[in-house]
Amino acid sequence: MAHDYPFDSELAAAVALIPPVDLSDLAAARAAQAREVAGRVAAVDSAGVEVGQAVAPGREGAPDVALRTYRPLGAAGPLPAVYSIHGGGFMLGSPDVDHAFNLRLCRDLAAVVVSPDYRLAPEHPFPAGLEDCYAGLCLLAKGDAGPEVAADRIAVLGDSSGAGMATALTMLAHARGGPGIRFQVLFSPALDDRLDTPSARAFTDTPVWTRHLARQSWEAYLGAGVPGTGDVSPYAAPARAGVAGLRGLPPAYVAVMQFDPLRDEGIDYARALLAAGVPTELHLFPGTFHGAAAVEYAGVVRRMGDETVAVLRRALGR
Repeated sequence: MAHDYPFDSELAAAVALIPPVDLSDLAAARAAQAREVAGRVAAVDSAGVEVGQAVAPGREGAPDVALRTYRPLGAAGPLPAVYSIHGGGFMLGSPDVDHAFNLRLCRDLAAVVVSPDYRLAPEHPFPAGLEDCYAGLCLLAKGDAGPEVAADRIAVLGDSSGAGMATALTMLAHARGGPGIRFQVLFSPALDDRLDTPSARAFTDTPVWTRHLARQSWEAYLGAGVPGTGDVSPYAAPARAGVAGLRGLPPAYVAVMQFDPLRDEGIDYARALLAAGVPTELHLFPGTFHGAAAVEYAGVVRRMGDETVAVLRRALGR
């Protein structure tokens, strides 16, 4: 059982209160998540931040992409920017998921934060969501998302599938010659559809995310029967890129959770970046599980947030 894992003591106390993720009825799962995060969004203090909306034209006939923007009040531009991509197994989520943390990043970094509301699988499989994220990044870099942005000081950030999307976006922008990305922050990244690492095989009953759910998410994103085959693009599953495909990418900070099926693919990706000559910082947070950041009062979670702000401050010259 999940409770047999030696979790951090503060996290262990919260595990019983975390409902299991059930993707069998996707409409119900989306509605339940939307209700839960809407309550958190309504309760959070947005003082000091102007929260707005922008729209990026979709690429090549795709629909336009809604963006949520965060601008620090009183800060003079051009400002550095964080492009924050939400997670949700490629199937769930919206900018609401990371609203509180995006507000914190905006305040603490005196930076613009932009979060894309990209299309979700399985209705919109790869590469729809990635192209939406790219369209939003282009709008941000051009300064057309509202606030004046320093185009040479843009970081991408994501968690779980959002981190996988941030990784793929960094690779895609590099391959297309821009926009330039200065730094990438990847939390518990979903990078490998093959699910063949030791952690992916071992953690079948961990809180929040399991091997079974990871398989469901890849099937939704890539299409039934596609995960694990030879036909998967590295822009869908960046673990497929190989060292040669990572050369020239911007520096990275990779954070992984100890009891997470995605742990080892994050570690493997950090090692591949290092082998490609990309400056990379890797932090494994002990006693943690996928999605542990939701337990905001835990000391290890507060450390995660503080460290994220610190590495972005350094990377963006704040």
